[in-house]
Amino acid sequence: MKRIGHIGLLLLTGVLVNTVNAQKYDPVELVNPLMGTMSKPSMSTGNTYPAVGVPWGMNLWSAQTGKMGDGWMYTYDADKIRGIKQTHQPSPWMNDYGQLSIMPVTGKMVFDQDERASWFSHKAEVAKPYYYSVYLADHDVTAELTPTERAAQFRFTFPESDSSYVVIDAFDKGSYIKVIPAEKKIIGYSTKHAIGKLPDFKNFFVIYFDKPFANAHTWEGKKLNETKLEISADHTGAIVGFKTRKGEKVNMRIATSFISFDQAELNLKKELGKDGFAQTMAKAKQQWDDRLKKIEIEGGTIDQMRTFYSALYRTLFFPNKLYELDASGNPVHYSPYTGKTLPGYLFAGTGFWDTFRALYPFLNLVYPSINKEMQEGLINDYKEGGWLPEWSSPAYAPVMVGNNSASVVADAYIKGLRGYDINKLYEALLHGANAEGPGGTGRKGVSFYNELGYVPYDVGINENAARTLEYAYDDFTIYQLGKALGHPKTELEPYFKHAHNYKNLFDPSHNLMRGKNKDGSFQSPFNPFKWGDAFTEGNSWHYSWSVFHDIQGLIDLMGGRKAFVQQLDSIFVMPPVFDDSYYGSVIHEIREMQIANMGQYAHGNQPIQHMIYLYNYAGAPWKAQYWVRETMNRMYHATPDGYCGDEDNGQTSAWYIFSALGFYPVTPAVDQYVVGAPLFKKATIYLENGKKIVINAPANSDVNRYIQSASFNGQPFTKNWLSHSRLQKGAVINYTMGAQPNKTRGIGEADVPYSMSRDEK
Repeated sequence: MKRIGHIGLLLLTGVLVNTVNAQKYDPVELVNPLMGTMSKPSMSTGNTYPAVGVPWGMNLWSAQTGKMGDGWMYTYDADKIRGIKQTHQPSPWMNDYGQLSIMPVTGKMVFDQDERASWFSHKAEVAKPYYYSVYLADHDVTAELTPTERAAQFRFTFPESDSSYVVIDAFDKGSYIKVIPAEKKIIGYSTKHAIGKLPDFKNFFVIYFDKPFANAHTWEGKKLNETKLEISADHTGAIVGFKTRKGEKVNMRIATSFISFDQAELNLKKELGKDGFAQTMAKAKQQWDDRLKKIEIEGGTIDQMRTFYSALYRTLFFPNKLYELDASGNPVHYSPYTGKTLPGYLFAGTGFWDTFRALYPFLNLVYPSINKEMQEGLINDYKEGGWLPEWSSPAYAPVMVGNNSASVVADAYIKGLRGYDINKLYEALLHGANAEGPGGTGRKGVSFYNELGYVPYDVGINENAARTLEYAYDDFTIYQLGKALGHPKTELEPYFKHAHNYKNLFDPSHNLMRGKNKDGSFQSPFNPFKWGDAFTEGNSWHYSWSVFHDIQGLIDLMGGRKAFVQQLDSIFVMPPVFDDSYYGSVIHEIREMQIANMGQYAHGNQPIQHMIYLYNYAGAPWKAQYWVRETMNRMYHATPDGYCGDEDNGQTSAWYIFSALGFYPVTPAVDQYVVGAPLFKKATIYLENGKKIVINAPANSDVNRYIQSASFNGQPFTKNWLSHSRLQKGAVINYTMGAQPNKTRGIGEADVPYSMSRDEK
């Protein structure tokens, strides 16, 4: 085994070749948790942190280079580590909740975050999904961590010293800590959270050491408490000391709960038991192996393999479990809406504006059982808070636009998930579609939308065109779900009608979407390169494709296939000009588009990520094949600067995973994926129902990126779409790849993916 450079990845014997065979690699060892960590507010290459946890676990852990409360908790170019932090942060822009930090120190009894900080090097850092280790040079200590869903084990290797310490930082905004030396134990809670008013919110923790304390103190702010071992204040912590031999390992076990100290003790007992560090690490690694091996890839370069599995790792964190298991093994949860402990599932930490597009469809394909739990959690969101969340962190968060919970709910049911109260969720969708709720729930501007067919530009509602386009698609998904549930046509007719509302914003003079005033006139002056304003984190060139459910209708508006393809082509040939006047400065999403050398294509943000696949609807599928491969090649690498914008809770990673497999869910809530072209010579998806999907493209290469012909279960296949329900029965898809586009394949009427307009006809 050999360490490769500074990214802490293990490379197994036999994989240092141009392509890699399935039997010769361990997927979890190809993951680089540092992918995307070389970020800052003005330039995101992922805005990730090296998350150590288990798939969808309640807690994540990360080294902390940023100051307490800094959303950029870990940045690759930082020099010092302030602690190892328990985190639930979905995004630096959302910041965190339920947090505390652990830091070993030696010599002086320092606990302030700046004074305890230590220089470190990536050369002495190992980051894996299931394990983290770092050498803290100023203290001559190696800190190691391995997780469970709600607990973790730490191991600190100290030098010879009579002044070795471990600092526990419960953070500010109200915290409590108590040291119990007789039990080698510390308990406490943190209340710090960034979003909303969370009733009676506490992150309870219990900590046990395997070595008696030589001394123990609490601290408040920057002041050491010499007498009290129990303290409650704005900012509290503890520091416990040990006399250590050179190389002595001090072990620490920690579990947390949002419910109580007793529940935290129960979590520790259930998840750590009598396991040692190595046993916990082996179990965490096994959980990752079980999940990552659901997709097996062959015939790619080692860099492509690393990128694929690093992206797959990122799709398996959010939303994370907010629920815990009581003494009988039943799910219970702290409710961020009522402050009470209630039965059932709950999840948090995702924004549907991002993740409805590919992340949730990906779960429905490969990991439907976890999304079934998530759907049950949404029922509890609705019962306890009165609304479905659009952003949860962990309660309703008033950011982004749209009512895309409709897509998340409808897609799950239409893709075959069952065994939960779908009728209650359908009720929640109707409620959210016809009212404006707290914390970004429901629909802002709904009265205008329902009356006029759009949210007007001039009535004081920001990003109105983006809202209109997303509401129209959301109405389509409600219509689809209602139809699947057998609801009467009279009930569904308004949603079917409103699904056409995108047409109200189409400006034929520009062949683009444009804000419209209350009196029916278009907003003027109109600059299609203006970011924000009528749109969300993008411009008209990015948002005009947001007609996920009716691309044929959009083609018709633009004047037919030829004009539509020309408009798509324009994205890549225009210079990356922009108007940032709405924001007053260049936001990072603008800068990421500008520097990518792909014209107006802004893959670093979500609105345009499906656009490449739209060539399939207009008789030019080979152009989708070209640009999908270009985007994968240029925009994704398993390196600290490996993303081209915010990773966003698995969405940008899910785009890569789908695209590498050769298809993408352009229209969630229909039974189709749109074909691109596979990246690897072979990929196998092991479905939860015991079936498998095998995708063969033996001649695939960087040059041979075009589909020449295909077969599906042995039959010739020309369609630009795949059926989800057919894939669920098991499938073998064979592609013949070549260096030149086949311009006669996939251009017939029967080859075109779903559009509402075609369905009507």
